[in-house]
Amino acid sequence: MSKLRGTSVIFDLDGTLVDSEPHYYEAGRQTLAAYGVPDFTWADHERYVGISTQETVADWKDRYGLSATVDELLAVKNRHYLELARSASRAYPEMRAFVELLAAEGVPMAVASGSSPEAITAVLAGTGLDAHLHTVVSADEVAHGKPAPDVFLEAARRLGASPADCVVLEDAAPGAAAAHAAGMRCIAIPYVTAQADAPEFATASLLLRDGQAEFTARSAYDWLAGAAGRR
Repeated sequence: MSKLRGTSVIFDLDGTLVDSEPHYYEAGRQTLAAYGVPDFTWADHERYVGISTQETVADWKDRYGLSATVDELLAVKNRHYLELARSASRAYPEMRAFVELLAAEGVPMAVASGSSPEAITAVLAGTGLDAHLHTVVSADEVAHGKPAPDVFLEAARRLGASPADCVVLEDAAPGAAAAHAAGMRCIAIPYVTAQADAPEFATASLLLRDGQAEFTARSAYDWLAGAAGRR
């Protein structure tokens, strides 16, 4: 019998399973440059880590006074991103190993992401993670993106799991807040490690302050097994 019996695991995608933030930055830089904003920096991008693409481009429209509609900006950014995602997505090796460990145990898994359905599909296919991750929820499919709990609650519903039996893996503060609001435990792996002291991360059941550099498949599995035994 699996040590993780009764546990379901929900993964954020970008910055958690895959190192896609550089692609999102480049897609954003190209999009904004086309609309007359030539100096979008990585530091500017970091404020949007963990926020849905829809909400990101809506903020751009206000912040930079863009005349384009949110839908137009969204379409342009997604087109640039998909070109990068299809050709150059890279899964974190320890995350891939963790997914494979859970799959071997028959643990129900889902992806819940602020990215568009098309972007999620492209990344999972491009990395081969689609072999194990079949249940996918995009923020586009629910009323509110993170930090609202909607994507995680919908993922639990599709898995047939109680929120209390779900563990979320997240790299961003809004995602950690969303997991907490959903009533789920959270393993937080900050993508921007300088943000590890953000109050949202304080709600996580396990905080790996050094991010992916600290994450290993075996230690995460052992923590999950211990947490399952304590439920």
